[in-house]
Amino acid sequence: MDGSLGFCRDCLTPQASLQRRCTGCGSPRVVRHDELYALSLAHIDCDAFYASVEKRDNPELADKPVIVGGGRRGVVSTCCYIARINGVRSAMPMFKALQACPDAVVVKPRMAVYSEVGKQVREMMRALTPAVEPLSIDEAFLDLSGTTRLHGAPPAITLARFAQTVEKELGISVSVGLAANKFLAKVASDFEKPRGFSIIGAAEAYDFLAEQPVSLIWGVGKAMQTRLHADNIHLISDLQKADETDLIRRYGTMGQRLSRLSKGQDFRKVESRSAAKSVSSETTFNNDMSTPEQLIPVLRRQAERVATRLKDKHIAGQTVVLKLKTSDFKSRTRNTTLPDPTQLADRMFSVGRTMLEREMDGTRFRLLGIGVSDLQSDETADPGDLVDVGASKRAAVERAMDKVRGRFGGDAVELGLTFGRQSHRPAKPED
Repeated sequence: MDGSLGFCRDCLTPQASLQRRCTGCGSPRVVRHDELYALSLAHIDCDAFYASVEKRDNPELADKPVIVGGGRRGVVSTCCYIARINGVRSAMPMFKALQACPDAVVVKPRMAVYSEVGKQVREMMRALTPAVEPLSIDEAFLDLSGTTRLHGAPPAITLARFAQTVEKELGISVSVGLAANKFLAKVASDFEKPRGFSIIGAAEAYDFLAEQPVSLIWGVGKAMQTRLHADNIHLISDLQKADETDLIRRYGTMGQRLSRLSKGQDFRKVESRSAAKSVSSETTFNNDMSTPEQLIPVLRRQAERVATRLKDKHIAGQTVVLKLKTSDFKSRTRNTTLPDPTQLADRMFSVGRTMLEREMDGTRFRLLGIGVSDLQSDETADPGDLVDVGASKRAAVERAMDKVRGRFGGDAVELGLTFGRQSHRPAKPED
């Protein structure tokens, strides 16, 4: 790679030479790559998003270490890069964060403000391309294929302009990863934060990945790292050398994922999410919960919320999804696919309860949620159950309750199970 193709990220002047600084404005922020103008898939990530918004809205915080978090949970939601340099990390207990960085300014989260700014960034993304796949409030994949004529520039230039516009109009910064596929783009966007613009081309992917630790691969957390290390797999090059069939035998479907991503192979397309793919309800607790008496009433109420939305939209879901997050922030997702789609709280709750009971072994949970995916029309939902006659009766009762609630309000009828939940009221429903 001779790196002769390039431009300045500040003034966008093309760079034909290999000088370190821009020949137009003298900026050191010059990007060069052989595949620079051939790549069109990107991952955009806002830099220290919550903390950046706080600094934007309070200029006195500009040069100070800022931690967003606290409250009853007493943990760090996020922090600025100054705080990170001092050892603060997301999900760290607040007392440890302040030990590492005693001069930090702690700011309570303002989720409504962050959500609004996130929507503004999202709309600016959609002005570039309809192919935007959000991953969270502050990051998304974009596919800019075929947009060169529209924007009068190749995707790389369009993305650099986008980063400039976000800084100018919203007062926050983003980092861009441009690559041959989604996996590589996500990796690239983390390279030079904040205000990064990094590229991983198809030609270099294999060799680049070979030198990286296995933890770079999505889904390889501490538990998976331990398993891989026990099998003497430490670097991605170890996975590249391994036989895919053997990896599948050892690690199941994760083995195939490891084999392909280790070689830079990722064939997933960017999927815009204009239509909902699932309906769910989640609750984060003020205090961790572990017993059936605490968790099951919450699950029932969540199933009722989901059922109400499904009925309002005349849709149903065929896969029931249970989501849990433990006290140490580890996520668990369990799902069960039904023979027929459902929009009934009773059916979702019954399936969800079975999955939940398998997880209740004394583990303390900070979040519980239930939902449905595989959404479709409600025309074939919840046929009469010839095996469980009681199910049909419960469905009839639920629909009768729906009519009463529709006339007199959502709390007009309460099951004893959900009414008893009041003594364990959680802190924050996240629907």
